[in-house]
Amino acid sequence: MIEHVAVLIPARDEEERVERCLRAVMVAKQHCTVDVSVTLVADGCLDSTAHRARRFPGVDVLEIDASNVGAARHTAAAHALERLRARPEAAWFANTDADSVVPPNWLTTQLAYAAVGYDLVIGSVRPDPAEYPPELQQEWEETHVKGEPNGHVHGANLGIRAAAYLRVGGYRPLPEHEDVDLVARLAGCATVASDHAEVLTSARLVGRTPGGYAGYLRTVASR
Repeated sequence: MIEHVAVLIPARDEEERVERCLRAVMVAKQHCTVDVSVTLVADGCLDSTAHRARRFPGVDVLEIDASNVGAARHTAAAHALERLRARPEAAWFANTDADSVVPPNWLTTQLAYAAVGYDLVIGSVRPDPAEYPPELQQEWEETHVKGEPNGHVHGANLGIRAAAYLRVGGYRPLPEHEDVDLVARLAGCATVASDHAEVLTSARLVGRTPGGYAGYLRTVASR
């Protein structure tokens, strides 16, 4: 049984989105009956991301200057591990991004999967329709059938049992695709792909890394 959930959030120059992200995380936290900690790592930020995040009581805000999302996620996980009030087998890492909005059932959905023995939950994401061109949004809807998660790995919606995370050495300091790399090393553990708690994420075409989800959306837009 999971006794502690650690929400991990990397952020880089997300002053326009970080508060919306954290408000949503706090709502999801309220739906949990277990202990939940939240760690946000402001990495190489030149704006007010860290200041805005610190307005939220109970959110641990760390500042680093790596400009590396893998390092930021690793730092968040390491900090959370120091605070764990449970053994790693009973602790869970819920990963999202500062430009994303989780649904109210985000944490409870991951915990339900953990309760039946899953160590890894690969969640789906949806591009924010407020930022995505209508014609591309329609194409996205047609190719992403509800109830048929495609299993694509997104750091904005990823759940991992802390013990499994530790067994493979955690996030590597990669400038992008650190989430895909981690999941690849978790091959063999009990895994489920789910769209039961879809995360809304930024649909901007220029992201904080050369590729990432913004790179994927650019590819779709150029077809």
